[in-house]
Amino acid sequence: MQPVNNTRKSKDFPLYFKFLSLLSVVRGYNIFIVVIAQYLAAIFIFSPEKSLRHVLLDLHLYFIVLATICVIAAGYIINNFYDSETDLINRPFKSKLDRIVSQETKLKIYFFLNFVGVLIALLVSWRAALFFSTYIFFIWFYSHKLKRKPLIGLLLGAVLSITPFFAIFVYYKNFSEVIFIHAAFLFFILLIRELIKDLKNLKGDLVQNYHTIPVKYGEHFTKLLITLIVLLTFNPIYFIFNYPEIGMMSFYFYGSIITLIIFLIFLWYASKVSHYVILHNFLKILLLAGILSLMLVDTSIIIERIVEF
Repeated sequence: MQPVNNTRKSKDFPLYFKFLSLLSVVRGYNIFIVVIAQYLAAIFIFSPEKSLRHVLLDLHLYFIVLATICVIAAGYIINNFYDSETDLINRPFKSKLDRIVSQETKLKIYFFLNFVGVLIALLVSWRAALFFSTYIFFIWFYSHKLKRKPLIGLLLGAVLSITPFFAIFVYYKNFSEVIFIHAAFLFFILLIRELIKDLKNLKGDLVQNYHTIPVKYGEHFTKLLITLIVLLTFNPIYFIFNYPEIGMMSFYFYGSIITLIIFLIFLWYASKVSHYVILHNFLKILLLAGILSLMLVDTSIIIERIVEF
């Protein structure tokens, strides 16, 4: 794919415009949320017996989070690079902002961030470096080839979104059943989000001949598939209630049931891009609420850990 030529040279823009452009490309807000999620998961899920000071001052955990930031940022850059023409149709305003930084500069930053990410992971262990190297490869392969494949693109997109949490999972070697059930719930929500994104980007994907599920099978089939996945999402919710260790986080899952039912009702009435944007934001709020609700797993230890710190 040929990079899109900017109508105005990158050097003509002030430095703060370039910074905002780069922040838009790497989706700084999303990365910030991932970092918060990693630390909350480390504190309340993967190492509940350790003090807050121990977790926050864990140098290896810090390196893993830092490597995650670099690799995810690089992933957004390469995804932006390959989707530049599609984004002109689907997100014209954001695309103009993203193009303030030239494609050549983006690629240089992409390689630099990946190199730094693997180097930082190597400070933890060679296994961590291998983990992030593999992650980098699949992000590139997904952006370059697999994103255009209907089923495998959908599944891999959701897997890549959840992979940063597996970095923490592997580091703490916590293999409890409740974590796998929680991961299944998160995976289904991410699958739904990917399908909503495809519906939202249908116009641009049609023009660029991307073989996404909405493009190949239509909106009605996609809505049926989303409905099926929502019903499957209720399975991990049901099983997770059998684990008392989730504490007050159970209220989040009760709320998720109501939220997903409302989501389905609105989905079947949705027919415009603006409707799918609302649904996409709906899922982002649900995911954010899930991240923050990790603190409800055991509310008693929140005060204890602050005091111990």
